Amino acid sequence: MPVYLLDRTDTFPPVTDAEASGLLAVGGDLRPSRLLCAYSEGIFPWYSEGEPLLWFSPDPRTVIETDRVRIGRGMRRTLAGAGNLELTMDTAFPRVIRACARVRRSGQSGTWITADMISAYERLHVAGYAHSVEAWAGDRLVGGLYGVSLGGYFAGESMFHLVSGASLRALVALLRQLSAWDVRLFDCQMHTPHVGRLGAQAWPRRVFLRRLREALVRPTRQGRWSFDIDAAL
Repeated sequence: MPVYLLDRTDTFPPVTDAEASGLLAVGGDLRPSRLLCAYSEGIFPWYSEGEPLLWFSPDPRTVIETDRVRIGRGMRRTLAGAGNLELTMDTAFPRVIRACARVRRSGQSGTWITADMISAYERLHVAGYAHSVEAWAGDRLVGGLYGVSLGGYFAGESMFHLVSGASLRALVALLRQLSAWDVRLFDCQMHTPHVGRLGAQAWPRRVFLRRLREALVRPTRQGRWSFDIDAAL
């Protein structure tokens, strides 16, 4: 399959033209309009510092249905151990995305959250489409995650923790809140042990795209988010 070179417009080639790795296109930019167009078509940017801008649409796609989250006994113990943390939404987006960029991950020598990516997602946050969840120990930020929301769809981008269980507790609280808001489709993009323990499934791309189209019919909950009391427990 050819890899497409993007032009100045916000259009993308059909995702069925992606390589086996999910790589679909190269180039373009990270303007908010292009990013929103990409997410609405099941595409996301993923590249490292020094590489060209790369766009992916993997097949299969790892997804959590927020009304079908599975929390086993071991995970409940982990969550209980982090139960003294305070959770907030959209109070420290720039700090969360930078912490996600800094955190060291097993098997990775660098980060795909480049300076340009940070700037781009901060613009999306200001526009009301990108959101963060923060976990606090007092006034210390010890965990969190961020992602992009459109209609009944949320694309999880990255998470970090400095205290055991902090990012997991933030993620579970977000999933509960999204379910309460009837945002049913949580896109993990790639499989990780974290999301696997929560019941994430690998969907063929065609199934994911069908469900994405259905989710995008719903209105987008734009602007600053905050937890409903019950969902934050």
